[in-house]
Amino acid sequence: MPSHPDRPIVERLHRQRLLVCDVVSAARRVPTFPVERWMPLASLADARHTAAHKAGLRIGWATIFTKAYALVAREMPALRSWYLPGLWPRRATSPESVATVSINRRVDEVDTLFWAHLPTPDRQSLTQLQAEISRHASEPIEAVFRRQQELAGLPGWLRRGVLWWNLHTASRKRAKRMGTFSVSTLASHAAYNRLHPSPLTTSLAYGPLESDGRALVTLLADHRLLDGVPVARALERLEQVLLGEMVNELRQLTDAASDRQAA
Repeated sequence: MPSHPDRPIVERLHRQRLLVCDVVSAARRVPTFPVERWMPLASLADARHTAAHKAGLRIGWATIFTKAYALVAREMPALRSWYLPGLWPRRATSPESVATVSINRRVDEVDTLFWAHLPTPDRQSLTQLQAEISRHASEPIEAVFRRQQELAGLPGWLRRGVLWWNLHTASRKRAKRMGTFSVSTLASHAAYNRLHPSPLTTSLAYGPLESDGRALVTLLADHRLLDGVPVARALERLEQVLLGEMVNELRQLTDAASDRQAA
C-alpha cells in the first residue's frame, strides 16, 4: 500500500536508547541539585596549548577535569559515596574513585550514548588517562562497551532490575559497574549541559572556555548525602587542583617530551 506523507513514522527504539531511558528514569529518583562556579582557567588553557604545540601531547579537557575531580574525591570521601535505601538508610563509600565519562559514538549512522568506566583516574598520568578515554572513543564498541551492550540486550524488566541492583548494592563491584562520579560535557560543541540527568552522587559538567579565560563548572549532587556548602567547597578545591596540580603536570609532560626530542 502507498505510504501517506501526512502520517508520522513510528519506529522501535534501539536497545541502547532503551538503556538510556532506564538510566534517565533512575536518575529522576535522585534528588540532585546544582552548584556552579566560574573558574579562571587561562593558565591551564595555556599549559594545555603549549603541550599540544610544543610536545605534540593532545590532552582533552575531559581528561583534565576527570583526573582533577578524582584528586578532590580522594580528599573528600563523600564524593566517593552513594545512598543505600531501605528501612534504615545507609551510605556506602568506595576506597577508590571510578569515573563514568559520557562518550558519544555513531551506531548505524545514529549518535549513541555510552559510558566509559575509568578506575582510579587520580592514580594515572594525564597521558595514560587520555589514552584510555581515546580508546573508548575509537575502538570497536563490542570491545570497549561489551558489558553495556549485554545489559542493553536484556529484556526490559530484567535490565531495569539489574540497573537498580547495581545502583543500590553495597558490593565493591558497584563502583566498577556504575562509577562513583560522572563527567558529562558538550563544551567541544560550544554548548552547555548543566542539568544533565545522573543517578550517581555527583556529576560534573563544564562549559566552553569564554574569551576572558573563564569556564562555568557545574557540580550536580545528591541532596540525600550532600548539602550546598561541601559541594561548593569541592568546586573551590577543584579549581585549586586545576590551576595547581594539573598545570604543573602539563608543564612537566611538555618539558619531558621536549627533552626527548632534543636528545
